[in-house]
Amino acid sequence: MLHKTKGIILRTVKYGETSLIATVYTELFGLQSYMVKGVRLTAKKGSSKANMFQPAGILDMVVYHNELKHLQIIKEYSWAKIYQHLHHDVVKNCVALFVVELATRSIKQPETNPDLYYFIENYLLLLDEADAAVTANLPLHFALHLARQLGFGIEDKDDENKTILDMQDGRFTNQIPPHGNYLDGRPANATAELLGTDNAISLFRIKLNKQLRQQLLQAYEQFYIYHISDFGNLKTVAVLEAVLA
Repeated sequence: MLHKTKGIILRTVKYGETSLIATVYTELFGLQSYMVKGVRLTAKKGSSKANMFQPAGILDMVVYHNELKHLQIIKEYSWAKIYQHLHHDVVKNCVALFVVELATRSIKQPETNPDLYYFIENYLLLLDEADAAVTANLPLHFALHLARQLGFGIEDKDDENKTILDMQDGRFTNQIPPHGNYLDGRPANATAELLGTDNAISLFRIKLNKQLRQQLLQAYEQFYIYHISDFGNLKTVAVLEAVLA
């Protein structure tokens, strides 16, 4: 049966001479794999439709969907959103790749979840238009709030006397945990600020330096590794640490 759905491109692999297999997070069906036939053929004008399947691309699609199959087919596709900056700005592109990689490693099952779809889409659309200060903090904010969307997020700080963030239990406390995986001082306070900022547009108000961003990225990566089996290390973290001021 044919369905219309939006989808965010997570990754692609070449298939045969002219086709691709695309991993897509869709509005209607959650995580799906699609065969895209003939997409790598070069048109007369010298361009290929394969550029529409770059990671973080947002497409309107008409797809065949059969719940008994692991590989679906895209019949038609077009841009749902043409980014103005994201694919051309080095820093924004690195942040987008982080968003895509984190989503890819975190979402395991093809469950329908439109709220999660629009959560990811909204971050990418904001990133495209964001200024440098918001862009720099966006990976940290996305990582914390994606975990909440997935059901294992860190709790808000509810008591000023709780100055230590337990990075296994995901909560603020006033005691150093015996496992030693915790944040305190400015890293813990910065995390509380990021958690308390619901609207990512306001991220420019949170002042962080490069060293602190690196520390938090590594801590949040370990948080995901602890909570998601077979998560592995994020390839994009090292790239972000290099490009973010």
